[in-house]
Amino acid sequence: MYQKTVLDNGLRIVTEGMPQTNSVSICIFAGVGSRYEKDKVAGVSHFIEHLLFRGTDKRPETRLISEAIEGVGGVLNGGTDKELTVYWCKVPAAHFTTAVDVLADMLLHARFEPSDIEKERQIILEEIKMNYDNPGQRVNQLIDGSLWYGSPLGRDVAGSKKTVSAITREELLEYKNMSYLPSNAVVAIAGNVGHDEAVRAVSEYLGCWGNRKHFHKFKSYQLKECPHVKIEKRKIEQAHLCLALPGLSRFDAKRYHLDMLNIILGVGMSSRLFNEVRDKLGLAYTITSYAEHLSDTGSLIVYAGVEPGKLSTAIKVILEQMAIFTRKKVSDEELAKAREMAKGRLLLRMEENRHVASWLGTQEILSNRILTVDDVVAIIDAVTASDIMRIAKELMVSERLKLAVVGPVNRDEPLDALLRFG
Repeated sequence: MYQKTVLDNGLRIVTEGMPQTNSVSICIFAGVGSRYEKDKVAGVSHFIEHLLFRGTDKRPETRLISEAIEGVGGVLNGGTDKELTVYWCKVPAAHFTTAVDVLADMLLHARFEPSDIEKERQIILEEIKMNYDNPGQRVNQLIDGSLWYGSPLGRDVAGSKKTVSAITREELLEYKNMSYLPSNAVVAIAGNVGHDEAVRAVSEYLGCWGNRKHFHKFKSYQLKECPHVKIEKRKIEQAHLCLALPGLSRFDAKRYHLDMLNIILGVGMSSRLFNEVRDKLGLAYTITSYAEHLSDTGSLIVYAGVEPGKLSTAIKVILEQMAIFTRKKVSDEELAKAREMAKGRLLLRMEENRHVASWLGTQEILSNRILTVDDVVAIIDAVTASDIMRIAKELMVSERLKLAVVGPVNRDEPLDALLRFG
């Protein structure tokens, strides 16, 4: 069971002891991501994340930050998403205090030297180019832009070459100062350390973190009309496609019904899509589906890479497999398998303390509440075949379908007519 303490400055600390391990994982979450950004500074959250690894007064070079952790066998990294940013570290338990020191130093004392900003700017521009050159990445960017048209949710988390090239040091610091606040952060710790010891260490290094009223909010997503098909022609061997529907927020109790549908549809080699699209018809090497849940919206997305000449056939087969959920209840056997897969993968992840820390911190920062593994297992066990059919009928509406394709496909290819459930 986890324990929680809130410091006087509003910083939340959640821990779970795992004395059977030899290590400790620490995740510091900031409740800010790309959807909080104005168009002019798109990518600023990700830019800041990069710069926190660039150097502090105490450790003025990236090498000194990484050596402090890697020198004891640890791992240090970070990541930016649509609604949160995380900095995480895993170290042998004996070096727990060092890890807290390093993360706190980065968080509070990053220098934002002009020369470092310019170097990191170029690195991020290369990252943007790399993602653009990867058709699997690019098609996911396109489907996000279609699903959440006109919203920051539809932008690449890293921003664009134009915005990243123009962000100033003053804008970086202003954004950080109004986003990185103890009342808008969570420290999640899991591993071979007690709660009291963890609280003492975090208090020592982050108790001085000054707070003020948090006013950095995002606008709720508003549906806007846009073309249902996006095609980006590329001279490559495959057509990479994403078929998508709007989904459910993390606060919707029916999200677990959608998660179970998603497992049956396209998760793993025993899923319907893998068996039909790959095994039976040989249309794709990679075929998968995934559900995303945000604060006020969500998505269900199918991704595949197919022979360009078989693109239309693949789309039809995928949609046929999706439509089956609206007409026929899943069998008891298939539902039982999906339940066990969902529970099994969750339980296996929880054997690794970094996943436990992430599990605690992500829920606390995004939802202000933490479901235990037992809570979620009970919810999964309660999902019925009728629940899955109802959510399929609710979400699988032809007019809501979106399609993105990257590959040797003409922009005037008549794919719109395929976007309907039979």
